[in-house]
Amino acid sequence: MSNNGLENLKIYKLSERLEIFIYKLTEKFPKDEKFRSVDQLRRSSSSVSDNIAESYNRFSYGDKINRMYIARGEAGETKAGIIRAYKKGLTTEKISKFTEEKYTELIKGINGYVNFLKKKQKSKPNP
Repeated sequence: MSNNGLENLKIYKLSERLEIFIYKLTEKFPKDEKFRSVDQLRRSSSSVSDNIAESYNRFSYGDKINRMYIARGEAGETKAGIIRAYKKGLTTEKISKFTEEKYTELIKGINGYVNFLKKKQKSKPNP
């Protein structure tokens, strides 16, 4: 496995762990949820990791920040989806609360990274 800078980014590692957690969790969902809750949760959770990776590899700070906003939105979508999955009886309250807390932590981390990028953008000398 590559040991590049992205792999050292805390929010990326957390998003990747959560994506794998969501994948394994949704394996236990009923088959009739495959094209509803399962598909949506897997796509939104993977989109968080994908957009963080894309942000990391973008050149301009504006592009980086925009991708992070998308990642934050997808994290919020996944968090809401897990809460709904609990309300539908697809998962336990314990798992729902744990996942909600972890996505809240991730969203806060993304916000911190966006603030870091904005500071770097402001300190960048104008050509």
